[in-house]
Amino acid sequence: METTKTGVDVLFILLGAVMVLAMHSGFAFLEVGTVRKKNQVNALVKIISDFAVSTLAYFFVGYSVAYGTSFLVGADVLVGKTGTTFGAQGYDLVKFFFLATFAAAIPAIVSGGIAERAKFNTQLMATAILVGLVYPTFEGMVWGTRLGFQDMMKNAFGVPFHDFAGSVVVHAVGGWIGLGAVLMLGARLGRYRKDGRLVAVPPSNIPFLALGAWVLSVGWFGFNVMSAQTIAEISGLVAINSLMAMVGGILTSLLVGRNDPGFVHNGALAGLVAVCAGSDVMHPLGALATGGIAGAMFVWLFNLCQNKWHLDDVLGVWALHGMCGLMGGFACGLFGLEALGGMGGVSFAAQAVGTLCGAAFGLAGGLAVYGGLKAAFGIRLSDEEEFAGADLSIHQIGAYPEEATTMHDDGLAMSVHASNGPKRSAAGY
Repeated sequence: METTKTGVDVLFILLGAVMVLAMHSGFAFLEVGTVRKKNQVNALVKIISDFAVSTLAYFFVGYSVAYGTSFLVGADVLVGKTGTTFGAQGYDLVKFFFLATFAAAIPAIVSGGIAERAKFNTQLMATAILVGLVYPTFEGMVWGTRLGFQDMMKNAFGVPFHDFAGSVVVHAVGGWIGLGAVLMLGARLGRYRKDGRLVAVPPSNIPFLALGAWVLSVGWFGFNVMSAQTIAEISGLVAINSLMAMVGGILTSLLVGRNDPGFVHNGALAGLVAVCAGSDVMHPLGALATGGIAGAMFVWLFNLCQNKWHLDDVLGVWALHGMCGLMGGFACGLFGLEALGGMGGVSFAAQAVGTLCGAAFGLAGGLAVYGGLKAAFGIRLSDEEEFAGADLSIHQIGAYPEEATTMHDDGLAMSVHASNGPKRSAAGY
């Protein structure tokens, strides 16, 4: 029976890892549908390349930083045949796979904020540093035993900081890192006129944007439910709370965003981001309220960033992940209380302190990493490369190569190719 139980746990967390892995295609298509045509290939290549670099950085460095475990031992040790460090039947290996997909969400989140003007190679360098050192440090503080953070929280507030599935550890930290990256990069060319007025850049493909949101939403039930990490700890409460928060985010973003399809689909994600922390302790009505607040908050903050603050965060990752994740950490400490129908075992004060620590840690990490890379190598495409688009400038092919040849009014064909230096893009941006 013990062997069967362990096998079921291995399968359980493996399925969760696969579902979160699928979410990365959602990140990719959400970005593809939002950016202009001349940057769609770059969005796809960037997400999958970041995932590969993240996996290696987390395997060789990050997991050890977070949990003090190294995989540089014999395979018999890794599958629990020898020694006691690793669980039987390779449980800790699939646990690594699951947590690696979480870690890789950090550069995937950042990618949306810095889209359309970031250098490719320096972004891969940033990914290695973020997933190898920055993210796992805070992950280990909250989900591991690193730096005595949870002991300190328990001594101060009577309970540890609670973040069941990463509203703060993954989303807030990733979103605030993204804010630091956006600040270091600056706005896209032509995004704002000299008088400060915003130049509209509509999404290039709403169906792709919607597809990305749907894939992320479906995968999120693996992200949240499988955070239990064993079959004995699985809870239907996590599933229904995730559903209710998603619905709440959709409805409020639909209302506040005045039927805008981009806001509606991102509203679902805002609700899911916010509910991660307390999805195991909230009442479904608390989860609905959490998602509803997050959906409306995303619309308001996105517009504020773009129109008032001139913060050119292309996909609104600071508003979506940074601020909705922040709100989710606070909401856990409120709607998780028994007085509001929750399971209890949480403290609003502990949640406030832990959440603010996560935001500050993420912003400091983002500014340090991207500021350092900016000084050492540069992190932004040249004006000519940005004008031509990242697809041609970096990858030498566009998403629609049949449009790479267009006709002038005089009937002469003009070839658009980046090999001899970027010119005007096929899409005419």
